[in-house]
Amino acid sequence: MAKIVIALGGNALGKSPEEQLNLVKNTAKSLAGAISQGHKITISHGNGPQVGAINLGMNYANEHNQGPAFPFPECGAMSQGYIGYHLQQSLQNELNRQNITQDVVTLITQVEVEADDPAFKNPTKPIGTFYSKKQAEKIEKEKIISLKKMQEEDIVKLLLHLCLKILLKSIASTV
Repeated sequence: MAKIVIALGGNALGKSPEEQLNLVKNTAKSLAGAISQGHKITISHGNGPQVGAINLGMNYANEHNQGPAFPFPECGAMSQGYIGYHLQQSLQNELNRQNITQDVVTLITQVEVEADDPAFKNPTKPIGTFYSKKQAEKIEKEKIISLKKMQEEDIVKLLLHLCLKILLKSIASTV
């Protein structure tokens, strides 16, 4: 049987935790089907919308004296945690429903990036939600940040590429 790597883009996981849970429950049926045929699977996922929502919520709470600001890496770990939790729980429940004895594990990853990486000059990885032109102009003015217009097809390709690159690096470091 085969070793299969499956990459789920963050945008494919829905716009809320509830929507994500429903989507991964359906995905788990297909994944369990592959496992029942003897395949070993590894699932990787994007988290741009999720980490952006967490960061936005934490910043909002901080701006309204409701809690501390959270560094972006911690927001990333939170998003990996809850996405992994949904995937693991849904897949384990589906495997149990099909009477397949197989453990499911969630792994939180870290990626080291050089501070002078040229990609920082032209960011292409979307984080958070998408805004209309009017919303983006207001946010840029209020927050003194720059938002970049992205093309949808570039986002999907990039998310899949990043997921696979991160996953392969993680696998290589454990072999």
